[in-house]
Amino acid sequence: MSNDTKVVAVTGAGDGIGRAIAERLGKDGYTVIVSDISEEKGNETVQIIKDAGGTADFVFVDAGKLEDNENLVKFALDKYGRLDAAVNNAGLGAPPAPLAKIDTAAFDRAMSVTLRGTFFGMHAQLDHFAEVGKGNIVNIISIGGLQATKNLSPYIAAKHGVVGLTETAALDYAEQGIRINGVAPGPIKTAALATLPEKMLKEQEDLVPLHRLGDPAEIAAAVSWLLSDEASFVTGVVLPVDGGAVLS
Repeated sequence: MSNDTKVVAVTGAGDGIGRAIAERLGKDGYTVIVSDISEEKGNETVQIIKDAGGTADFVFVDAGKLEDNENLVKFALDKYGRLDAAVNNAGLGAPPAPLAKIDTAAFDRAMSVTLRGTFFGMHAQLDHFAEVGKGNIVNIISIGGLQATKNLSPYIAAKHGVVGLTETAALDYAEQGIRINGVAPGPIKTAALATLPEKMLKEQEDLVPLHRLGDPAEIAAAVSWLLSDEASFVTGVVLPVDGGAVLS
């Protein structure tokens, strides 16, 4: 690896949006540390990056555990001597239901992975970035962090919390030249969404002013830009990539 090759860690990169982000950053020339709770899926992402000529490694991370997030940073430093950027993508919700019908264990899991997981990731990453005096973080949020959605209170609450973490940390670390931003995807054409009946998929498309679902690669492109020098004057921003859905 060249001494000027940047290293990025991506959580929840085993499939979907996380995989698309890892692939894009590999093509951008980063060495990508792929993390996920699934070793099989994570290694699939690593192989895709390698097959495209990039450099990648897999590290198991349960985002809801601080120690795992710290180990992710440690792996990058031990193997490559640097960590330049991080994308906190890992997250989950709970089965849809009115608030009083939400299973409390499902709520706790959503908070643990989505909100606490992002906090733990940033905690470990910023400890290093503050020490070296530079760094760049993008948190994957969702337009659910910018508005309410019926029957999704655990997910919405967690994502609103991630917005707060992103904006506050951006203020905390701006003087050190560390940039922290978020991307808020709208309805995206992932494997999970593809399992919906065609009628429900059409309903999702109709909710978007551009009348289509987004592609994971479009989220990855936004992340790529926010991590690049072209966005060097951008921090504390939550960028919707949603075809206008947050406006409707």
